[in-house]
Formats: sequence, C-alpha cells, structure tokens
Amino acid sequence: MEPAKPRAGRERCAGAGMCALTAPEVFGQDDDDGRVLLLDADPPPGQEAALRRAAAFCPAGAVSVVSGP
Repeated sequence: MEPAKPRAGRERCAGAGMCALTAPEVFGQDDDDGRVLLLDADPPPGQEAALRRAAAFCPAGAVSVVSGP
C-alpha cells in the first residue's frame, strides 16, 4: 500500500483552521490570509489517521489525502 499524501487547495480554503487543529504537523495557516499551508508533503505513516480526519473536517473541501506519489 502506498503512503498517504496530503493535498491542500489554497484556492478553495475558507480559513476555518480545522486541518491545522487536527494535523498540526502537516497543515498550518498562513499568517496573512488564514488559508491552509502544507507544512509536510511527505508525512510519516503514523500521520495517516490525522490526515484523513483533517480532510473529513475541512468545511470547504480544500484538504484531501491521496495514496501514492
């Protein structure tokens, strides 16, 4: 199984911050506009559950998780 890879669509982001609260090692928020920042594009396998929760909690659908490179 391929490792989970986080994706963050700043253009869709509403700045709710759920991703940064759920997976702070992977997602942050831009100090200027509050939109999502991808801090770690290749997180360790132990972060997969948090990544999937962050994607599920994102009200704008800006955060997603894909398998593979």
